[in-house]
Amino acid sequence: MSKEIVDVTIIGAGPTGLFATFYAGMREMSVNLIDSLPQLGGQLIELYPDKYIYDVGGFPKVLAKDLVANLVEQAQFAKPNIYLEEAVESYEKKDDHFVLKTNRGEYLTRTILITAGIGAFQPRKIGIEEEVHFEGETLHYGIKDLQVFAGKNVLVCGGGDSAVDWALMLEEVAEKVTLVHRRERFTAHETSVNQLMESTVEVKTSRQVKAIKGLEGKVDTVVLANKEGEEEHIDLDHVVVNYGNISSLGPLKEWGLEMDRNSILVDRHMSTNVEGIFAAGDVASYDGKVKLIAVGFGEAPIAISHIKTMVDPKARVQPKHSTSVFKQDDE
Repeated sequence: MSKEIVDVTIIGAGPTGLFATFYAGMREMSVNLIDSLPQLGGQLIELYPDKYIYDVGGFPKVLAKDLVANLVEQAQFAKPNIYLEEAVESYEKKDDHFVLKTNRGEYLTRTILITAGIGAFQPRKIGIEEEVHFEGETLHYGIKDLQVFAGKNVLVCGGGDSAVDWALMLEEVAEKVTLVHRRERFTAHETSVNQLMESTVEVKTSRQVKAIKGLEGKVDTVVLANKEGEEEHIDLDHVVVNYGNISSLGPLKEWGLEMDRNSILVDRHMSTNVEGIFAAGDVASYDGKVKLIAVGFGEAPIAISHIKTMVDPKARVQPKHSTSVFKQDDE
């Protein structure tokens, strides 16, 4: 057990958790940052480091890995204790702090901020028997290196933002890109869909993958079928599947927190029903919630500022402006 009692322990090192870490440093708080993944950055690094992110203020577009690199650098301002590949299991409330237990140890903390995104996740698969034979070779659930697809014939499966974004990015490097969607309507942003329709990507709607054929992990043909059962065979080199993720908060769901499906209910202070435990980012839920990275960046300072007043009752919720904290280059 670590004998140091920190002001806040942040569970989840994705964008919201990293920005919350930085902001805790701005409020002069001590921080533990814990994540079950082996690296900082959450889904952005684990699933699509080379994907462009479009919904962050000040960036017309930014690669996920570059956004994470900046967030990691920014978070170091707080001088956090970082613990990776640790799964949070349970907590015990003591007099003025929590004992937070992971699969590797115990940590003492005055408050807890959960920024776990969608929690532990695994990609939703196509659901056909043979896909296991191609996984990790030519069947992908995320893209970590676009150059793998250079000059190749690629099929993208899905109709959400990630699938459409991947199709448009692959268009720049692949020989040919085809996107197949099980429905007629897309769930991606309208602007992205319009851009897709004006691109060279071949779009096939109301179809789904019925079979994948090939040898030794190498895809050579995919069979598509429409609602009437009519089949179409496409010669391919790679298949990228983006049907979303199956997620779970795991042990966090046993913490006695009020839940909204797989999200944690919070109030306007980002506080849960358990005193001293807060949540922000995609894992947090309230009426009117919009799940965007930009929203998580706004929720993090709200949570941290109210945590600050809990740790130090003399502190004000409204912090000083950053210009008052950092010296200006031109001074």
